[in-house]
Amino acid sequence: MVDAIFEHSARVAALADPVARRLGWEGGPLQGLRLGSALHDVGKLSVSPEILRKPGPLDAVERAEIEQHPAAGARLLEELSSAQAALTYVLCHHERWDGWGYPRGLAGTAIPVEARLLAVADAYDAMTSDRPYRSALDPGVAFEEIERCAGTQFDPRIAYTFLAVWAEGAALAATA
Repeated sequence: MVDAIFEHSARVAALADPVARRLGWEGGPLQGLRLGSALHDVGKLSVSPEILRKPGPLDAVERAEIEQHPAAGARLLEELSSAQAALTYVLCHHERWDGWGYPRGLAGTAIPVEARLLAVADAYDAMTSDRPYRSALDPGVAFEEIERCAGTQFDPRIAYTFLAVWAEGAALAATA
């Protein structure tokens, strides 16, 4: 399970980096993104492996446990001075633009921009990866879902930038 978390984190970093560059991030913010991407799911180490591998829907108790992973991860990192740049990513990557996320129910620009970017990349990778409860979605379906959720789950500016960057990347790959 730990290997899957780290593989997911590496893919999230690779997805988020070109979007951050398009948004004008450089230097320290890009380094923070890389560290935050690598550590964003560290709190899942505190979640029961049975829940992480469950092939069906989570019940209310299981969902409550999984929703604690951002806060658990932040608690693990808060004493590490070298990990301070990752705290925002770890704590806020499941907040939603419309305020229906967790763990704090932040909305809109109250969600740190770093976490808003990571939320899109994290969701895309989750949708396009096999999970115990479903097979991976086709990338086109995942892109449609990100577009559909722009303005509710995701910051619309970041969601549309993500879509544009990856549409251009797909077009470049098709012509190579």
